[in-house]
Amino acid sequence: MIVAASIMLAAAIAGLGAFALLQMRRDALENASEASSNLALTLERSITRNLQVYELSILGVMDAMQDPRIMALAPSVRQRVLFDRSSNAEDMGSLLATDALGNLVLDSRVWPPRPVNVADRDYFQVHLTSPNAGVFVSRPFQPRMTPESKSIGISRRISTPDGSFAGIVVGTLRVNYFRKLFDGMSLGSGGTLTLVRTDGIIVMRRPYEDASIGRDISHSDSFTPLLHGERGSFVGMAALDGVQRLYSFRRMPGYPLIVVVGLSLDDVLAAWKTRAWLFSSLIAVVDILVIALSVLLSRQWRRRMDMERHLRLMVNTDGLTGLGSRRALDDAADVEWRRARRHGQPFSLLMLDVDHFKQFNDRYGHLAGDDALASVADCIQRHIRRPGDFAGRYGGEEFAVLLPNTDAAGAAAVADTIRAAVQNLHIENPDSALGELTISIGVVTDTPDAGGNRTFGELRALLRAGDEALYQAKRAGRNRVAESAVSGAAVAAV
Repeated sequence: MIVAASIMLAAAIAGLGAFALLQMRRDALENASEASSNLALTLERSITRNLQVYELSILGVMDAMQDPRIMALAPSVRQRVLFDRSSNAEDMGSLLATDALGNLVLDSRVWPPRPVNVADRDYFQVHLTSPNAGVFVSRPFQPRMTPESKSIGISRRISTPDGSFAGIVVGTLRVNYFRKLFDGMSLGSGGTLTLVRTDGIIVMRRPYEDASIGRDISHSDSFTPLLHGERGSFVGMAALDGVQRLYSFRRMPGYPLIVVVGLSLDDVLAAWKTRAWLFSSLIAVVDILVIALSVLLSRQWRRRMDMERHLRLMVNTDGLTGLGSRRALDDAADVEWRRARRHGQPFSLLMLDVDHFKQFNDRYGHLAGDDALASVADCIQRHIRRPGDFAGRYGGEEFAVLLPNTDAAGAAAVADTIRAAVQNLHIENPDSALGELTISIGVVTDTPDAGGNRTFGELRALLRAGDEALYQAKRAGRNRVAESAVSGAAVAAV
């Protein structure tokens, strides 16, 4: 009890410490989530604002193309009217207009337009096949006419008055713009920033790897949560490097783009892990001290209990057969007798005796006799399996078996099974009529009648009836089971 109490106390201390550590961990994750969400918001607003400015330039070109007066201006003047200075800002590519076949008809960089056809680009094909595509953000691509870094296209459809396809206006934006924007953010050694389309195509990622630009991550586990709402946070495994991170994301209104901030859990929890290690060490030291003191206090008590247990085992166990001793048998009989009367249940007793055992002992000696008794006891023990059944050595070569909640028929069946098992040992005994060691068994059952009255008024009467049934089996020729005449008719078995 002392050790158990100390373990419970140590467990309580450890539990409180674990709860405090988990709360500290939760706070660290919540703070990191809030910080990454704020960073995602800042990036989303910055990128959205610049895309909207660029989209206004595209809309301006589309409106101007609908005005015959502007299109009739001299090329040099028309270039200045169509393309304002914002289209030439750093990392801005070209503003282009095409006909229905994908050939350039306007080019913000030069007049006449460069001889380029963009009919194979996704930003052209989507408007050709879908009149309601609206603003489209393309996959990253390598420009054909310049050695610039990869770019994306932001395009809109040009339609004729009857609604048929007339071409597109597209503005290209170098992905280097996003790279510069991301490089200015502090994320920790394992952090990432990702700009990804809603179909899973990566537009930009920090740390930068050229091979990751344009890669499809739509089938990764970490991408699926990005589609559940306009913003959110979750913990996931990165598709590109397999690092577990805390992700916060925001979808850009009006554009099929998502900005994702990923903070490595190792970075987020680094300070917490240091504190957790120190705190856990302190708790472990306290728990060890508590348990060690309890062990010292309980050592003498355990020794005393072991001695008492050994003495009790010696008293309650027959040293030769391993069955219960006479004292243990008397105690068990008293307990089960009272329980049977209290609950109105039948209670059966088997009295067993080894046939012609004196002659067997005289012929083969006491050692062989002891072995024979041990074998009989083993047969008895193997054939009483219920938790309440009990077998004990009654004295000499006589044994007793208690069968709680067992009627006369059930007790007789158990008795005959034990009798047959002993006979099947085939232990030689020339003084027996069968030439083998056998046993006789008397069966007596105490049962309540309809009025609650018992067959036997006291336990001693039950034991006496068991002895009488045993002698009846002996007189009837041995190697048989006999039921007490008080509790029922005799049952014979050869």
